[in-house]
Amino acid sequence: MKGERKTWKEKFSEWFRKVISEAGIVDYRYPIKGCGVWLPYGFKLRRNVLNIIRRLLDERGHEEALFPLLIPEDLFAKESAHIKGFEEEAYWVTHGGSTKLNVKMALRPTSETVITPMVKLWVRSHADLPIKIYQIVNIFRYETKATKPLIRVREVTTFKEAHTFHASHDDALKQVHEAIEIYKRFFDELCIPYVISQRPEWDRFAGALSSYAFDTMFPDGRTLQIGTVHDLGQKFARAFDVKFEDIAGNREYVWQTSYGISERVIAAMLTLHGDDRGLILPPNVAPIQVIVIPIPYKGKEELVNDACRKIVDRLRGERIRVKLDDRPDLTPGSKFYEWEMRGVPLRIEVGPRDVEEKEVTFVSRDNFEKLVCKEGEVVEKTKFLLTEIQKRLRERAWDWLNAHIFKAESLEKAKELIDSGLGIVHVPWCGERECGLEIERAVKARVLGVPSAEERVTGSCVVCGREGKFLVRLARAY
Repeated sequence: MKGERKTWKEKFSEWFRKVISEAGIVDYRYPIKGCGVWLPYGFKLRRNVLNIIRRLLDERGHEEALFPLLIPEDLFAKESAHIKGFEEEAYWVTHGGSTKLNVKMALRPTSETVITPMVKLWVRSHADLPIKIYQIVNIFRYETKATKPLIRVREVTTFKEAHTFHASHDDALKQVHEAIEIYKRFFDELCIPYVISQRPEWDRFAGALSSYAFDTMFPDGRTLQIGTVHDLGQKFARAFDVKFEDIAGNREYVWQTSYGISERVIAAMLTLHGDDRGLILPPNVAPIQVIVIPIPYKGKEELVNDACRKIVDRLRGERIRVKLDDRPDLTPGSKFYEWEMRGVPLRIEVGPRDVEEKEVTFVSRDNFEKLVCKEGEVVEKTKFLLTEIQKRLRERAWDWLNAHIFKAESLEKAKELIDSGLGIVHVPWCGERECGLEIERAVKARVLGVPSAEERVTGSCVVCGREGKFLVRLARAY
């Protein structure tokens, strides 16, 4: 209808840029395209997210390290498929001051060619394996497409890359499966739904034997890759001559894996839980889990503020991230707007009548339901409501994704579904590269890959008509 107000989903791109700025997440006004500044509120959110992945990796025997940013060109070029995959994306340092460097240096786009030659110095025998290390660093890629905040950037500021080294391919493959399980737990804790696909051979990580990707879907129907896991085989080990002595005394090349995530994870979390009022943050990562707002009445301001301070002290004593907003120059309505925009999961309101009745009023950010409880129950109710909000956000996000996955038996139907912006489409595929590329061309969508969990395939390949061997996922992607 003419003049009807668009929802946040219908103006998603505009909404996203507005909320990450107004909510104090990231400021992209820095004078280099694709580079931004994490603001204090956003940086706290980032830190809470990274604490989860650190915990999950550490629990599985990974150790955090830090490797150099600069990669000499001769190291970078040692694995031919790898440099070919990144040759259009690398930033190069050619001078030190006014002196031209004998060997130019790449700003790391990823670190296989940094880490592998160092591991060569550390590994002598099978007793030194496996090695499981990770780092959380900045990487740089010369993104030539239109940049998008947190989604398509030139400086990736939150790049977690894990690298593992093994004595056999079987052990490396077990590590691939462990990495997938770690990422499942990670995304589940962030209430982010996902599909897992084995990437087609023309879209693998440069130098990998196989690649697996986690993709989620945004409100506009496009998918976003939020995590990848790679079986690197022995390609980098052979390029850098990384060998070990096995139990029989033979010299063998190590087997490698790598897996990474970036701030796209945070972009997905912000997007999937938003609404017309702004962000809705999962309680376990929200910088502020509870905002306490006094509802003043003339002559009773200090009475109300004192009751609010006591609530804040009790919640802080239980390690709940809580803030009192007692700014006298703002109305309660203005405060509601601000903290709703910033996605604080739970609000506590206290007015003069609440003080008299020894009660507090809770308002949940995700559904705006109100709950009144006695002052003595405030800690118990806060913990309960935060748990319920986390659960609802996860369930709602999964319902959204599952409702937007379809199957098609023909290219025409697949294109119709993709063009409608409905989401992810599965079609039967014979597995041949030529047919896969033709599917992408005809449907004008990206082949995300083959579902990692085996699904029964019915129907013929939508291109050649031969028996379908796989279901292949299609989507418009960022």
